[in-house]
Amino acid sequence: MCQLLGMNCATPTDITFSFTGFAARGGLTDRHADGFGIAFYERRGARCFIDSAPSSDSPIADLIKRYPIKSRNVIAHIRKATAGVVELENCHPFMRERWGRHWLFAHNGDLLDFDPPLRGDHLPIGQTDSERAFCYLLERLNGRFGLREPDNDALFEAVAEVTAELTVFGIFNFLLSNGRCLIAHGSTRLYHLTRQWPFTQAHLVDADVSVNFADVTTPDDCVSVIATLPLTDNEQWQAFATGELIQFVEGRVHARRIVPIPEAVQQRNRANMSVL
Repeated sequence: MCQLLGMNCATPTDITFSFTGFAARGGLTDRHADGFGIAFYERRGARCFIDSAPSSDSPIADLIKRYPIKSRNVIAHIRKATAGVVELENCHPFMRERWGRHWLFAHNGDLLDFDPPLRGDHLPIGQTDSERAFCYLLERLNGRFGLREPDNDALFEAVAEVTAELTVFGIFNFLLSNGRCLIAHGSTRLYHLTRQWPFTQAHLVDADVSVNFADVTTPDDCVSVIATLPLTDNEQWQAFATGELIQFVEGRVHARRIVPIPEAVQQRNRANMSVL
């Protein structure tokens, strides 16, 4: 099973500290060694780095750890392949354009027997159920809003409806962003943490690295981090409730709701998690 990392901020912030710990899980402290990707928003555009090599020993991952790219929305993913070959085309996050801005999506889980017909607005390049789910989601948004880009609240409502459709197919933990907000869904396992003034010190789980955020932040900064498993061992991470969908804006929780998952699907998800 893959792992997710997301960041939403009030002011442009770098993710080098969190990514250092996260990247170690791609083959060093964990077994997610089938590729990785990370994407940073800069206004409407996004710069995306992907590699089919493990993040623990990828030169691209080393660059990201040393290069403090500042962004208000970041999505990263380390892959344990369950659908699709280990190739660049199957590495998350996936990126598409809609309403004159880039959209990013990364998924952790398996959607069983998920093969909906697509109109062709957006088509998968690789073979993953994750990319097909992203194309389907964007297609549904296109059909609902047409040429009118939705605001944050309308977008959250629409994503909640599509999420309810897709969770019946299996484990559907995901991160989605359009550069204005970040939406995260936890169907089995996902955590989040908000750092704000007064900032304190944090220590990584996967590397003996600490940082005192009070030394590098201001009272205007506020950062929410989302991860499959907590990245630090001295902060209070909050677990997503089963089926919880959260929208982060300006570094804080903006909206949240529970998207019901049928009990039979929950039981199947728990069984699938137990053998991973």
